[in-house]
Amino acid sequence: MEKIVTVPEGIEVDINNMRITVKGEKGTLEKEFIHPMFAGKLKIVKEGNEVKVSSDSEKRKIKAMVGTIAAHLKNMIRGVTEGYAYKLKIVYMHFPFTVKVDGDIVTVGNFLGEKSMRKAKVVGDSKVEIKGDEIIVTGINREDVGQTCGNLERSTKVSSRDRRVFQDGIFLVSKGSE
Repeated sequence: MEKIVTVPEGIEVDINNMRITVKGEKGTLEKEFIHPMFAGKLKIVKEGNEVKVSSDSEKRKIKAMVGTIAAHLKNMIRGVTEGYAYKLKIVYMHFPFTVKVDGDIVTVGNFLGEKSMRKAKVVGDSKVEIKGDEIIVTGINREDVGQTCGNLERSTKVSSRDRRVFQDGIFLVSKGSE
């Protein structure tokens, strides 16, 4: 099985064993694909402006890993060229709550009238920007941006109340490029 990823002009891809480094105008991303199950069974080769991820094995998990590495490489290339921007919406029906960014922690105050602050961690180099009732999370690493959005949604999860009545929270609205 073989997957080919085309590298656009202006992007530099370095492959050292199973470590892939992608450099572009927005920054540098690095990912390592080392696992004992795939040792010696996967090949990642750069030829000109193409990267070939291949394997001679017929095992299903190894074939799946070929596609996974190719998809990660495409996401890394898109990240260093365009970047990722996810939009979340602040929704409240009962108590207006406040959202503030303090370094790599986002704090949510007065959620459902609670006295304590709820916190969400900003992962990696993601940037969180609050504009009115909209939160914009941007970055070059898709995994970090997505995990930051997940942390924000989870910080306002409503438990022990009827979700049909208490529809308060922070919710993902759209995904796209910067």
